[in-house]
Amino acid sequence: MGKGNARARTNGRKAGQVSSDENARPAVAEGEPAPTPPPLPATYNPPTFDISNRLLFRVFQTSNLMQTRATRFVLAHGVTMQQVIVMGALARPHAAEGMTVRDLCDYLLVSRQNLGDVLARLEALGYTSRITDERDRRARRVILSESGKALWPKLSRTMGDFYRVALHNFTYDDCLAFLFHTDKLKQNLLRT
Repeated sequence: MGKGNARARTNGRKAGQVSSDENARPAVAEGEPAPTPPPLPATYNPPTFDISNRLLFRVFQTSNLMQTRATRFVLAHGVTMQQVIVMGALARPHAAEGMTVRDLCDYLLVSRQNLGDVLARLEALGYTSRITDERDRRARRVILSESGKALWPKLSRTMGDFYRVALHNFTYDDCLAFLFHTDKLKQNLLRT
């Protein structure tokens, strides 16, 4: 495989660099097989298993806790954390023209079925709408409505309050290291 193909798969980044705002699924050229996960250890290693189990269970617990606590912050706006996450994806400058449901699923790493319920509720609340794609008249794109655009700055401030509480004793370097390691974990999981 040539250097050009390797560069395309990393979007021009050097090995090990982290990008938090790109599509989460690794790019695989058409016809190219999916990456092979690293081989499993030949023997069971109790200390390694124990720390792996504790670490990933802690990630699971933290994810659940983060979602319930963040929802407490945003409920005053009449939305759930899942809805805020979808609105955040649509509020990015990159998504100014909206996103297809498939693009949203790929970006958020969720199934179409799970996203469908959230989108239906956001549309019922008047915060999103679907428009015809100008490039492909058969396709529909999800965009923030005017009400959604008006709510987003308020939600951003509320989420900023939540971030300050959740990360109050994290230094900037702690946050960068945590981002780096969670991105490594995400990439490993995407290869499974």
